[in-house]
Amino acid sequence: MQRGLSLIEMLIVVALIGMLAAIAYPSYSEQLRRAARSEVVGLLQDAALRLARHHTRVGGYADNEQLVTPLPMGNRYYRLQARRESDSFTLLAVRLPDGLMTQDRCGDFQLDQAGVRSNPGAGDNAELCWGS
Repeated sequence: MQRGLSLIEMLIVVALIGMLAAIAYPSYSEQLRRAARSEVVGLLQDAALRLARHHTRVGGYADNEQLVTPLPMGNRYYRLQARRESDSFTLLAVRLPDGLMTQDRCGDFQLDQAGVRSNPGAGDNAELCWGS
């Protein structure tokens, strides 16, 4: 009586595991991208709220001697850039050059003081990118 797995049985098990991983990994990666997009949308909305509060206090979006409002720097996939003027602001979340979001279909994220949302470089996918 022989106990254990033969080489053929072991190869079948390895092949099955490989096929399951090939099916599951793209789905897992897409879920990670969706989570990263949701996180960056939250960061942009948080920064916009901070700037609106700043505007209420000092009458403009730009920092001055009276009040400096710090904004989030970004996260591990995006860096947040802000262009602040007295009567307007534009927030831009730029993808980092290496990492999960490099080839993401949504591109970068942009939000302004009027609540206009866009995705520079995303083409027609922009509205889908800001959802859940």
